[in-house]
Amino acid sequence: MTENAQTGINVVLGDNQYGKAENHVVRVTRENGPRHEIEDLTVSSQLHGDFVAAHLDGDNAHVVATDTQKNTVFAFARDGIGSPEEFLIRLGEHFVADFDWVTGGRWAARVAKWERINDHDHCFVRGGSGAETRTAVVKIVDRTQTHVITGLKDLAVLKTTESGFVGYPKDRYTTLAETTDRIMATNVTAAWLYNTTDIDFNETYESVKAILLDTFTNHYSRALQETQYLMGKAVLEAHPEIDEIKFSMPNLHHFVYDLDRFGLDNPNLVFHAAHSPYGLIEGTIRREGLGNTDAIWKGQAAFV
Repeated sequence: MTENAQTGINVVLGDNQYGKAENHVVRVTRENGPRHEIEDLTVSSQLHGDFVAAHLDGDNAHVVATDTQKNTVFAFARDGIGSPEEFLIRLGEHFVADFDWVTGGRWAARVAKWERINDHDHCFVRGGSGAETRTAVVKIVDRTQTHVITGLKDLAVLKTTESGFVGYPKDRYTTLAETTDRIMATNVTAAWLYNTTDIDFNETYESVKAILLDTFTNHYSRALQETQYLMGKAVLEAHPEIDEIKFSMPNLHHFVYDLDRFGLDNPNLVFHAAHSPYGLIEGTIRREGLGNTDAIWKGQAAFV
C-alpha cells in the first residue's frame, strides 16, 4: 500500500493483467503435398499472477516479456494449430506450467476464413459463408480451472419477409408504423460458454453456426428479441456441453422508400437500408440453475 504525499489517500493495486495483443499468425500446412491448407489467427496473450513488485517497485523479476509471449505464439504455431480453442489451451497451460508466479490468464483469438479459388490447391479468397469471424477465449484461473468461450461476430443475416413488429406502446413521440411484413436484418455477435474441454471444438462451432442460421429461418419473427431467444434456446437444447450463450445483435432497419412522389407504388420492393442509428438487442440464454459466471465473462468484448 502506498500513500499519496499530497492528499494522504491510501491506494492499493487492484486487478491487473498484461501481455502481447494482436499477434497475427498465418500457418500454412504444406506437409501433405501440393494441396495446402491455411489457418489465419490473430492471438492475444494476457497473464494473471504475482506482478505486484513490477507495479510498485519496478522489479521485473516476474515479468515474462510481452515479446516472449509473442514469440511463444509463433513457435507453438510451428507444430500446428488445429482448433483455436485447443491452440489457446496449449498456450495457457505452457505459461502456467513454466512460470510459478503465473496463476492463470486470458488467451483470445480471432479466426479469419479463407476458401479455395475454384478449388485451387494453393490459391484462396478471404470470406466464406456469411463471412463471419470466429472468436475464442481461454481463461485459466488459480492454475487449475480452464474455461473456454467460443463465438462469432459479423454473421450477416437477413430475411425479406416472415417478420413483423406490432403491439408496442405508443406516446406523443412515436412515429414508427406497425407492420406485419418487414425486412429483418442483423449482424450476429454471439459467444457461448462450454462446461468441458473434452470436445471437438471445430465440429461444435460448425454445428452451433448451422443451428443459429437454421433457427433464424424457421419461424415468423414478432421481434428480434424473440428470434434471439429461439436461437439461443436451440443451441442449448442441441449441445449439453454448452451452459450459456450471449448475443449482441443490431436491428439493421430497412425502411420502405417513398416512391409516391414519383407516381410509383412500392409494395415492399424498394427499401432504404439505414446504417445508423439502429436498435441494439442483447441477451443471455442460460441453463436454469447455472451459477454466477460473471468472472469468466469479465473482459469479453461486447459482453461486459
